[in-house]
Amino acid sequence: MTKKILVVEDEELITKSLLKLLDAEGYNVTVVKNGRDAIEKVKTGDFDLIISDVRMPDLDGIETIKQIRAYLKRLNKKPIPEILITGYADKEKYEAALDLKIVDYLYKPFDRTDFLKIVKRNIG
Repeated sequence: MTKKILVVEDEELITKSLLKLLDAEGYNVTVVKNGRDAIEKVKTGDFDLIISDVRMPDLDGIETIKQIRAYLKRLNKKPIPEILITGYADKEKYEAALDLKIVDYLYKPFDRTDFLKIVKRNIG
């Protein structure tokens, strides 16, 4: 069965790169540009992994993950592993991700091979 990944990223160039890379590995990838759309996608679909940018307008990646987790918990659904990606060294966001026990936290730009290893390790 094909593994499903939800990518939450507001930068189009990054989105296209991740989509191409993950698609080439055989993953079924859904892309949204903001946290609110990510929450709605989780409500209507099942995903094996979430990859989210940290800094996005309106709802950042940390808050998006918190809201997705709260939704899944309310419905007694299993948690979805999350990988956060960012282009900014932000100690506060990094510590917030650690507090949430995010499975991985990557800084852009990242090596494609390392990224795919992290995806494979966390997708279950």
